[in-house]
Amino acid sequence: MLRGLRAGVVVAIGLVLAVTSVGSVAHTARHTPPNPALARFYHQQLTWQSCAAYVELADERARCAWVRVPLDYARPSGQTIEIAISRIPASGKRKGALVFLQGGPGYSGLWLADQARDTEVAQRFDRIGIDPRGIGASRPAVRCVSHAEIDEMRAELPIPNTPTGIAHAEADARDYVDACLAENTPDLLAHIGTREGVQDLDIVRAVLDEEKLTAVGYSYGTFTATMYAERFPDRVRALVLDGAVDPSLPADERMVAQIASFQSTFDAFAVACTRLAVDCPLGDDEARANDVLRHLLSPLLAASAPTLDHRGLSYYDAEQAIIGALYRDANWELLTDALRELRDGRGDLLLKLADWQWERRPDGTYPGHGDAGSAISCVDNRAAADRASRARVDAAYRRAAPFLDDGRATGQAPRDVCAFWPVPATLRAHPVDIKHLPPTVVVSTTGDPATPHAEGIALAKQLNARLLTFSGWQHTVVFDGNVCIDYAVTRYLVDLVLPPPDIVCG
Repeated sequence: MLRGLRAGVVVAIGLVLAVTSVGSVAHTARHTPPNPALARFYHQQLTWQSCAAYVELADERARCAWVRVPLDYARPSGQTIEIAISRIPASGKRKGALVFLQGGPGYSGLWLADQARDTEVAQRFDRIGIDPRGIGASRPAVRCVSHAEIDEMRAELPIPNTPTGIAHAEADARDYVDACLAENTPDLLAHIGTREGVQDLDIVRAVLDEEKLTAVGYSYGTFTATMYAERFPDRVRALVLDGAVDPSLPADERMVAQIASFQSTFDAFAVACTRLAVDCPLGDDEARANDVLRHLLSPLLAASAPTLDHRGLSYYDAEQAIIGALYRDANWELLTDALRELRDGRGDLLLKLADWQWERRPDGTYPGHGDAGSAISCVDNRAAADRASRARVDAAYRRAAPFLDDGRATGQAPRDVCAFWPVPATLRAHPVDIKHLPPTVVVSTTGDPATPHAEGIALAKQLNARLLTFSGWQHTVVFDGNVCIDYAVTRYLVDLVLPPPDIVCG
C-alpha cells in the first residue's frame, strides 16, 4: 500500500479552539462578503495566543489565532473548519498586514511570519503566516498514513514497470486512496484545494481588517495568489510572486518542465564539481556526469546502502536527497560530500538530506505535508489518468532528466494516485486574463530548478506584471539577503513603486 504515496504527486496535535466567534466589526466595504451567507465568517473576531505549541518563531511578540471558515462554500451554513494563522506585529509606523503564502502544496506556512526580519518591511507591516486548510496547525489536518508507514515506504525497493510491477504499483495506489478515505471524510478531500484556499484567504484578509490584500507568494504560493487575483481582483493592493507557477500548464507538462529544469541545475552542479572539487565523485568530465551518477545509484536498485541509522539509504531516498540538494547552490558542496560517501559505500549524508526533504523530525515523526500535498494536487490540476498517457509522461520525464533515469524503461507506466482519487478535480489549467488588476511583481530566478524561469516569464505576461529577474541557482530569493532584489521588493510593498523594467539582479 505504501508505495501509493510515492506513485502519486508528491515530489515532494489536536488543537484547542482558541478563536473564532461572531464579532461586532463594523460592516464596511472591506468586510463585505461575496455572498451574504458568509457574513458571520467575515465579521468574526480573533483571539490571539502564544504560537509556541505550533511553530517556533524568533520574535517573542509572535501570536497565533484560528479563523473559522466553511468547509464547503456552497453550503456556508454547514460544517466549518479552522485555519491557523500567525502574526508578528509591525515594529514601527504600521502600514498594514503582509501575508506570506507558502510553497507546496501541502506545506505549513506559519513559520513565514519570520520572513523579512529586521527590515523596513518588518517595521511597516504585520507579518502573517498561514497554514492552509487541512495542513499543519489548521484542523482537521489531512493525514493518510502513519509515521512508521512513511519510513517503510521510503525504504522500499523500486519496482520496474513490467506488467507485474505496474499491477503492484496500482494496487498500492488504490490502497493509499483507501487509507486517505479511512482517515479523512470525502467532504474534506473534496474541498481541500486551491479553489477553497483563495476564498479562505479573503476571509483572512477581512478578519485582519485589511481593505485589500498585500501578499508575497513563494512557489506554489504564487499559484494561490494568482487564483486569488483572478477571483478577487478588486481586493488586491500588492502581490509579489516569487518562484512563479504558470497556471496555463497542465500538470503533466509542468512536471516534465520542472524535471528538465532540475537536469539543467544538475548539469551546472556537475560542471562545478568536475572542474573545481577535489576528488569529485562524478569524475573529471562533466559530459559523463549523468552516467557516473547512474552508476553510483544503480546498486540501490537491489539493496539499500548502509548507514549508522538502522534504516539504510534506499534508491528513492537517494533520488530525493539529490533533488533536495539542488534547490540551492549553497548545498552543492554538501551534495559533493554525500555522493563521495556513497561512492565509498555509505549513505549517511544522503539519508540526512532525504530526511531534511521529508522534514522528518528527530523522533521519527513527519508533519504530514505529503498526504495534504497529494490531496490538494489531485483536486487542483489532475494529470492524465490512463496508462497510455502515463507511459508517454514517463518517457518524456526520462528524456528530460537523464541524470535520474534508472535505465529500466519498458515503454509502460502505472496510473498514479490521482487516477483513483475519490472526488473530482475542482480546477483546470488555464491562462489568466484579469481585468483591472493593480500592478504586480513577478520574481523569477534564471537557474531555479523547481519553478523554471520560463514560467516566471509566462506568468508576468499573463498578469501584465513587472518581471524582476535574479541570476542564480536557487529556488526563490525574496528576503533571502540579496540587496538588489530586496530593495526593489520593499519599495513596491511599502510605496507601490514598481522596479525598473528588465532589471536583473545577481
